[in-house]
Amino acid sequence: NAIAALKYADKLCSKIKSKLYVLHIYDTSKLKASIKKEQITKLKNFCIKHLGQTPCSKNIEIEVIEDTSIIHGINTKVSKVKASLILTGLKGKSKFKSFLIGSTTKELISNAPCPILAVPKNQTLKQLNTIVYATAFEKEDICALIELSKIAAVYNAEIKVIHIAHTTEKESKLQMQWLKKNLLKKISYRKINFNLYNSNDTLYFLKLYLKEIKADMVAMLERNKNKNLLTKIFHNDLVIEMEISSEVPLISFNDNYFN
Repeated sequence: NAIAALKYADKLCSKIKSKLYVLHIYDTSKLKASIKKEQITKLKNFCIKHLGQTPCSKNIEIEVIEDTSIIHGINTKVSKVKASLILTGLKGKSKFKSFLIGSTTKELISNAPCPILAVPKNQTLKQLNTIVYATAFEKEDICALIELSKIAAVYNAEIKVIHIAHTTEKESKLQMQWLKKNLLKKISYRKINFNLYNSNDTLYFLKLYLKEIKADMVAMLERNKNKNLLTKIFHNDLVIEMEISSEVPLISFNDNYFN
C-alpha cells in the first residue's frame, strides 16, 4: 500500500507545486547503525521503480531517519520542514482494520502537527472532482474546511459538507446554517454545498453515500475528545466490516492543529 501512497503523493505534490519528502524511519536499537546506507539505497530504488526516473513531482527529497519511535521521527521531520500534509498508505487486506486499530496510525492521527491523508491500495490520483467533508458541527470544522478548500481549488473540486443526523438530533438544521454562515465569511472558495441527511446507521449511510456520488476523497475532523465524529464512526468494531477505506482516500484534520 506504500506504492499507492507514493504515487498519489507524487501526483498531488506535482499538481499543487509542493516539495515531496519520502521518509523511512528505522530503529537503530534493532538494526545496526551501519545499515543506514543500505536503507537509503533501498528507498531510492523503491522510488525509481514506482515513479520512474522522471517522477511527476521534480522536487523530491529522500531521507532515512534513525529513531526509536516512528511517530517521533515523522513528527520531528514534519515540524522541521513545516509540512502541510502527511500521506500514508492504508494497511490491511481490503478493509480499514489495520488503519483503525494500528497503534502507530492512531497515535499519528492524534498527535501529528498537520493533517493526515491515508491512501487505500490501488488508489490512483487522476482528478479530484468530489470531496466529502463529514461534520459534527465543531468550530474547528471551519479551519479544516479552509485548509481542505486549498486542495479543492487546485482541482476545481466540489466540496460536499454533510451531516448524518440521528433521529434524536433536534438542532442539526440550525447547526448547519451556523456552519455555512461562518465558513462563507472566511473563505473565498465557493464550490461548496451543505446537506443534511437522516439515518440511524451512520456507517451504512456513509458507505452508500460515498459510492453513490463517486467521492474521490472523504475528510473529517479528529478530535481528542470522546464525542467527535471520527471516533464515533471509526473507533467502532463495526467499521472493520466496512469497505469504505478500500475505495476512498481519507484526510483527517486533528483539532490540535488549529489550537
